[in-house]
Amino acid sequence: MLRHPKYLYGPDTHLIPVKLNLGEFLIRRLNEHGNKIAMINGATDETLTYNKMVQMSMNIAVSLVRIGVKRGDVVGICSESRLENWCTVIGIACTGAVMTPFSIGYVRDELKHVMNISKPKFLFCSMQGYKAHETIFKTLNFIKQIILFGDQRLDGALLFKDLATAGPNAIISKNVKFEEFQGVEVEGQSETAFIMYSSGTTGLPKGVVLSHLNVIVSSSLPGVVDPKLTILNITPWYHAMGLMTGLIFLCNGCKVVFLTKFEMELYLRSIEKHKVNYLLLVPPVILALTKTPLNYDISSVKIILSAAAVLRKEIINATKEKFKNLIDVYQGYGMTEATAVVTLNSFIGGKKCRLGSVGEVTSDTVVKIVDVETREPLGPNQNGEICVKGPMIMKGYIGKERSEDFDEEGFFKTGDIGYYDEDKYLYIVDRLKELIKYKGYQVPPAEIEAVLLQHEGVRDVGVVGMPHESAGEVPLAFVVLQTGVELTEKELQQFVAERLSNPKHLRGGVRFVKEIPKNPSGKILRRLLRGMLKKNFNHL
Repeated sequence: MLRHPKYLYGPDTHLIPVKLNLGEFLIRRLNEHGNKIAMINGATDETLTYNKMVQMSMNIAVSLVRIGVKRGDVVGICSESRLENWCTVIGIACTGAVMTPFSIGYVRDELKHVMNISKPKFLFCSMQGYKAHETIFKTLNFIKQIILFGDQRLDGALLFKDLATAGPNAIISKNVKFEEFQGVEVEGQSETAFIMYSSGTTGLPKGVVLSHLNVIVSSSLPGVVDPKLTILNITPWYHAMGLMTGLIFLCNGCKVVFLTKFEMELYLRSIEKHKVNYLLLVPPVILALTKTPLNYDISSVKIILSAAAVLRKEIINATKEKFKNLIDVYQGYGMTEATAVVTLNSFIGGKKCRLGSVGEVTSDTVVKIVDVETREPLGPNQNGEICVKGPMIMKGYIGKERSEDFDEEGFFKTGDIGYYDEDKYLYIVDRLKELIKYKGYQVPPAEIEAVLLQHEGVRDVGVVGMPHESAGEVPLAFVVLQTGVELTEKELQQFVAERLSNPKHLRGGVRFVKEIPKNPSGKILRRLLRGMLKKNFNHL
């Protein structure tokens, strides 16, 4: 009956519709924005208005039902970021079917793994995605129909425009009218809207089940974005960060410029051309921006939001030096399992970011920090595992018992280590599974990485624990040097030793590499670093 004094509670501000079909909810929200431009392809200058997006979404929904899509069927999307994407997502949700996105960059075994998790009957593809994975698609007998973006037809496949536009040769002869349209009735609190895939930083991705309610709540987060700002987004839409922030931007009526991939010159040119105010980025791209000459007019940029991995104070300060009109660099904390955002530093009203923090708890969400051994709740400034509860938290993983990942109070155990301060701002320390165990001490790799990135000769870095006979593990750094820079292992070991306490010294040494393996959201793939260590340095 009483709130726990050591838990963090977000404000109770959500207004949830009576009908919990995600697609219908999105169509009604997007329809409010009329003929305003919703999306611009920064590479081609193609645009899509909100009215057009709503019309095509309704047409797709009715067309999908006519070709046999039923409530509960799984419909996949395998494509680079394209204008067709959002109409497809919304149209699928309207039918009561389950949308699942696949990375176009998956290799054979990864793609087979995730497709066998969700088993889509229908699959939307770009030609690029189809050509990359045609062999795999043909071996999976659960795929009954391919639908292609673009104009090139293939035997047995439909085209997106056959579903999205009305006409004598299309699936529907007349455009669906907004006032006559309604989504398929679903039990929104329990029925699945999306199957997403966890980032796979510690192994193969897991299928994350998100309900209609999960996504509606996340899409309608209040106070997250100012609709007057023009946004530049390069985050892939098959990833939870790209998909959910995209839905938040659309629900708020924003103008979004997007790029299918990050190219520095095109990125900076897009900022200048479209007078972009808001950048949504991951730490590796922010780091690249701080170490690249910016020969374009970037004076329009006011807000940078960093997510997917912790952004260190030193990089934040370097970013502010580059973007002179920046109000601040804001950080948020979220995960696929929480649909999107758990905490956020809000910029609404010109509010400044709490340096180093990932912000305050979002609406209708509860966070607790618990001791990793005793599971007892902790107070301010005490490191422990972050646990989260609320209407945005997933139903569970496909094929796993819910009890494995949730505690007895219904909190999801994130596996992230963090703490909160006296003002209830959250700070991330590291992943629980990535902590290096040195002689009983728990050493966060991210702390060592942050120090090494302060060195002007270091471009990127990843730290892992190297097995040690007496100490358990010792920290070892994989380092990417700046072009033309020469450094020795001993120099970097000394650099760290002068700045961090004894357990955090690089007793495992330094290995110089060409790049640090990361997933698309910017998280370091430490399992691959450990694999490199075992493969190439097993003599150590």
